[in-house]
Amino acid sequence: MKFNRSGGILLHPSSLPGPYGIGDLGPQAYHFVDWLESTGCTLWQILPLGPTGYGDSPYQCFSAFAGNPYLISFDGLIEDGLLNQADFAVMPNFNRSRVDFGQLIPWKLELLQTAFSRLSSASKVFREEFEQFQIDNASWLDDFALFMSLKEANGGGAWSGWPKSLRTREKSAMEKARQDFAESIVRYSFYQFVFFRQWNKLRAYAHGKNIHIIGDIPIFIAYDSADAWANPDLFFLDENGLPTVVAGVPPDYFSATGQLWGNPLYRWPAHKKSGYAWWLERFRSVLNFVDVVRLDHFRGFAGYYEIPYGAPTAETGQWMTGPGKDFFETVSKKLSETDDGTLPIIAEDLGVITEDVVDLRDSFNLPGMKILQFGFVNPSDPFLPHNYTSNCVAYTGTHDNDTALGWLKTAPEVERTFALRYLNSDGSDFAWDLIRAVWSSVAVYAVAPMQDLLSLGTEARMNFPSRLGGNWEWRMEESDIGSALAKRLREFNEMYLR
Repeated sequence: MKFNRSGGILLHPSSLPGPYGIGDLGPQAYHFVDWLESTGCTLWQILPLGPTGYGDSPYQCFSAFAGNPYLISFDGLIEDGLLNQADFAVMPNFNRSRVDFGQLIPWKLELLQTAFSRLSSASKVFREEFEQFQIDNASWLDDFALFMSLKEANGGGAWSGWPKSLRTREKSAMEKARQDFAESIVRYSFYQFVFFRQWNKLRAYAHGKNIHIIGDIPIFIAYDSADAWANPDLFFLDENGLPTVVAGVPPDYFSATGQLWGNPLYRWPAHKKSGYAWWLERFRSVLNFVDVVRLDHFRGFAGYYEIPYGAPTAETGQWMTGPGKDFFETVSKKLSETDDGTLPIIAEDLGVITEDVVDLRDSFNLPGMKILQFGFVNPSDPFLPHNYTSNCVAYTGTHDNDTALGWLKTAPEVERTFALRYLNSDGSDFAWDLIRAVWSSVAVYAVAPMQDLLSLGTEARMNFPSRLGGNWEWRMEESDIGSALAKRLREFNEMYLR
């Protein structure tokens, strides 16, 4: 995909409005696409779409290939004849502005199981499509569905606590498990089929409105995932399936002990020996349902920080060399490139970026990211618009930032004062002052979180990276998007040729 000057909105589907406790792939998603078209935007950026686990983070998923069943539209299942209005006679009183995952998950899974129990009554076309889906996606679906079935049978615990024969995938134990859990394997496969069927339909609708979707690939996978369990040779895991080293970042100005993420790390020589087969499949999978991918923690491909498993902090880690140019040369050769040879990848190049990271990014002409909130330190700061180059994606903020108004209220006084001077702003419309600065910049893409378009405060923040719990919950109201807001953004898109 060629990068053309465009504007867009960052909004995860879970943040859409609707009656079922969480935003989903149903009518409100189509309404949002219609509204997005009316703004003149041609980009919709989302977070990873994988099945979320502990902490509800889309960056800690049970699979790098699967979809999140919590985003399945019940309205779509009603259309398919697998649910009916009577199934919703007893429905929780959901908070429409927040996702209460503890309340939502058991209720939604119960209804999804009800829909699955009626599979035999679905149309012949629907059932044939399901059968074909299982065949076409067997390379990852078979392991994922078995993994989730075993997880369910083991009380939902991490696979490190399963019996050894299952942890190490002994042949006889695997054969027995596939027999014992045959029905639940089909059920988890059914959830994936419905998710992908609904998502592909929504994406096709967006394309019909000339809207392209920016997805997200976290560099690391969760330890408690089908990926780690099914491919232990690709990760630094011991004979018992436990990590030997894990991911994180070293101590810095912001954290005296660093950040201990805990994700398993890749055995890059093993990936290289296979021609990066697992990674190529991952890219192809994501690019089957988005148009551009934001490659999270891009610097990890140049060099990554490894920490001994079991270490209490990230202080004892060390830097290791990543796969570098060899990896992206393989990706470039094997994936379908755009007509100008540009990979459909945005490099998330935030944090402490060294020359090798810059060289890796620029060698493949990948646009990096500019976060305007980070820029109000001094005039030479690279995050200020007058320092941008065109080959970048500019944001007012991201899912990890406070909202624009939240930042204004809590920023150091020197940065706040400089921001108001730089933007020639009195602070009364600060979020839109940021949007104007980003939209008017030379950056090829300009993106703002929906919260900033709505001028919301910290209460609407999507994620606090250092906080456990209470994240990923924000939802907008149906009344939030209307013609007046669309007209205001459309004026920016037209004025700044986006």
